[in-house]
Amino acid sequence: MLLIKNGLIHDAVNREPYQADILVDNGKIVKIEKNIACETADVYDVSGLEVYPGFVEAHCHTGLDGYGIGFEGADYNEMGDIVACHLRAIDAIEPRDKCLVEAREAGVTTLCAGPGSANVLGGTFAAYKPVGKRIDDMVIKAEVAMKCAFGENPKRCYREKGNSARMTTAARLREMLFKAREYQQKLERAAGDPEKMPAFDMKLNAMLPVLRKEIPLKAHAHQADDLFTALRIAREFDVNITLEHVTEGHLVVEELASENVMLAVGPTLTHASKFELRNKSWETPVALSKAGCHVSIITDAPVIPQQYLPLCAGLAVKAGMDPFEALKAITINPAEHALVADRVGSLEAGKDADIVITDGSPFEVNTTVKAVFIDGNKVHEA
Repeated sequence: MLLIKNGLIHDAVNREPYQADILVDNGKIVKIEKNIACETADVYDVSGLEVYPGFVEAHCHTGLDGYGIGFEGADYNEMGDIVACHLRAIDAIEPRDKCLVEAREAGVTTLCAGPGSANVLGGTFAAYKPVGKRIDDMVIKAEVAMKCAFGENPKRCYREKGNSARMTTAARLREMLFKAREYQQKLERAAGDPEKMPAFDMKLNAMLPVLRKEIPLKAHAHQADDLFTALRIAREFDVNITLEHVTEGHLVVEELASENVMLAVGPTLTHASKFELRNKSWETPVALSKAGCHVSIITDAPVIPQQYLPLCAGLAVKAGMDPFEALKAITINPAEHALVADRVGSLEAGKDADIVITDGSPFEVNTTVKAVFIDGNKVHEA
């Protein structure tokens, strides 16, 4: 057992921090109270320090696009198949990547990582913790979303292969959803009878969790028109969707607020490297949050190095975002976004003991992460 004593608790549930102890057993938070006494626990005194939930990244490619590598080590885009929904992130994540060490040392304890945006459909994202030798033992949930992409990336990557317009991208996604729905109907009619079953199709089979609303479409979209195309298709097929990047979200705040979908905003700490990023601004998370939208701040690592997730939240605060909403945007909101909030994202009894201890606000560049615990195990100490 572990007893973290005398910390100032920022639990991502209550707006105001409070002084309390945290009792941990078997990797889980048992209780958070003042003056906990437990003679059998190892005491970790954090007097004068601040205690936060492990930070959560809602959208990255960490582990698939590693540190100091070129083509040989990059596994986040399949460039030979524009519709690659049958691919799974867990088959490409490299647990020994240095980026995972940098992540956990900065307090980023849960990563939602998966394919890039070259493809109309790229495959499934996974939620995992950045510590371990084998991805099977690191995953919280192996499939949390199906990546799809709109805008310039599919156009650019497949312009010589029959996909040079936004209309084509949308049509390809619709085609797969139509086919997957028909495949689902055939399976339902067959009712397990081998003679009536349709021929197995790995791609269509991979889309079934989307149709069943077990996982959402995770839609890469920067421009406002692409955001609305993604929403339009999701409504047509009655599937769940999250919007990723949302670069022009501040230009259509009211419309997005009325949609009630989860938004992963960023990476904002980068140059506007293409046309659809020309309206990139820190105003985006600020305006969307103030409008009541469900906002997660993201790095899209390695676009922004994974360890700078808290810094991105700090820059949003500098631009006018409420500090508590910014904390939620790198803790409980991305945990909900990635379908793992039952385990991570806040300091609450029953949740995983992913705990970050600092000597100040994680939004400040001069703050030191003094210690990090994942599942109650100390993985970093300064």
